[in-house]
Amino acid sequence: MAIVLVTTVGLAVLGLRGAVQPDLLCAITGGGLAVALVGLADDRRSLSAAVRLTVHFAAALWALAWLGGLPPLGVGTRLVSSGWAGYVFGAFGIVWAVNLFNFMDGIDGIAASEAIFVALAGALLSAFMADSSGVGFAGLLFAGACGGFLLWNWPPAKIFLGDVGSGYLGYVIVVLAVAATRHNPVALWVWLILGGAFFVDATVTLVRRTLRSERVHEAHCSHAYQWLARRWRHHGRVTLAVLAVNLVWLLPWAVLAARRPVYAVACVIMALAPLAVLAVASGAGRRESSVPRP
Repeated sequence: MAIVLVTTVGLAVLGLRGAVQPDLLCAITGGGLAVALVGLADDRRSLSAAVRLTVHFAAALWALAWLGGLPPLGVGTRLVSSGWAGYVFGAFGIVWAVNLFNFMDGIDGIAASEAIFVALAGALLSAFMADSSGVGFAGLLFAGACGGFLLWNWPPAKIFLGDVGSGYLGYVIVVLAVAATRHNPVALWVWLILGGAFFVDATVTLVRRTLRSERVHEAHCSHAYQWLARRWRHHGRVTLAVLAVNLVWLLPWAVLAARRPVYAVACVIMALAPLAVLAVASGAGRRESSVPRP
């Protein structure tokens, strides 16, 4: 709740000072509070997947309504507009981001440090791409709130995100990405690259578990980072490894995509394809019975 409250109050102040546009402010705070509250309720007493997803989709549609739907995307030299279908694609994308952060919040420090990296790098690149909507200010504020939390969540953690925090992180990041795309058609590709470590691990794991007809909404420990944490017997090493991948591999590709928009989609493929191979090799989605539980 600390991250949620600090971000919400901070955004209100930035909005009053004109640093964040009202539509972005309403998109983040309204939907973000809904995602956080349903997460808090789920932390206190387990809610059904149907209830959680209903709130997540409502929050996604709220954000898209304020932001004007899914903006046109730059693909090579063309602008691809999805029209009304953008609300469908955008809603599913936002809900997936909310839940993948929940899936990836399984060891100390990993989700908060990922959020700091993506928000901070995204904010700086938004400034480079001359975004005037306030995405940069909002990203810096959000990264700062996550940084204060990370001091207590770094391995060995003393406090934890819970569903109230993890879902909120995913929601804020994806809303910032969509908002940035309104001013730069390749911004969504840039933010996708920045969050590639989480996106790839969660997606590969989901696909492999779905192919085995497993119940994908149930808790499990088969993400690549979870296999590595068991193998290395240390949460901090895995979290630092993810940060290293972010800084050494993903950030340069994101910068290239921002500087050379015509190659943005190619940058996404080049950045994420090796991570997919690495995720499979690390065990993402592997059947858990093949290795004893920790």
